[in-house]
Parts: sequence; structure tokens; C-alpha cells
Amino acid sequence: MSIYVGNLSYDVNQQDLSEVFAEYGTVKRVHVPTDRETGRVRGFAFVEMESEAEEDKAIETLDGAEWMDRQLKVNKARPREDNRNSGGRNNRF
Repeated sequence: MSIYVGNLSYDVNQQDLSEVFAEYGTVKRVHVPTDRETGRVRGFAFVEMESEAEEDKAIETLDGAEWMDRQLKVNKARPREDNRNSGGRNNRF
């Protein structure tokens, strides 16, 4: 399982998030997606921690907290939906 972190500053990086979440336990992985064309941070990230208890504590404490002039949205990440056939140029009718 992992944590979704939304409404992030576009200046955030993996190290920043690792430091914040390390206060609640062992951070296993941080993924900060970037835009393919611009390389700019997309404003959200995913954090994986050592245990579900650590994740729960981080979510409880950080959801709604202000960080880098933004109010964070922190919750359990939902599984990625397969949207390959939901639109776009590869659809065939």
C-alpha cells in the first residue's frame, strides 16, 4: 500500500517528502511524477512506508496540514485504473 499526497508545491522534491514522512516512520520509497513534456512536478506524489501503522499515523497527522504554503491532501492511494481504452487516438469503434 502507499500514500497519495496531493496539492503539493511545484517546488517539492523527493528529499523534501522523505524528510517530512520520516517523522512518522521508515520511508521505503517516494515517487514524485513529472510532466513528460515539461519535466515539471505535477503537484502530487506517492509515499511508501515500512508499515501500515506508520502510513496511518502520517495520514492522520498530515492530511489538511499546511506545508510549503499549501494545504496537503493525504490519504491511502487507490490502485491505478486501467484507462488505455477510455479515449484518445488508439480507440477503435
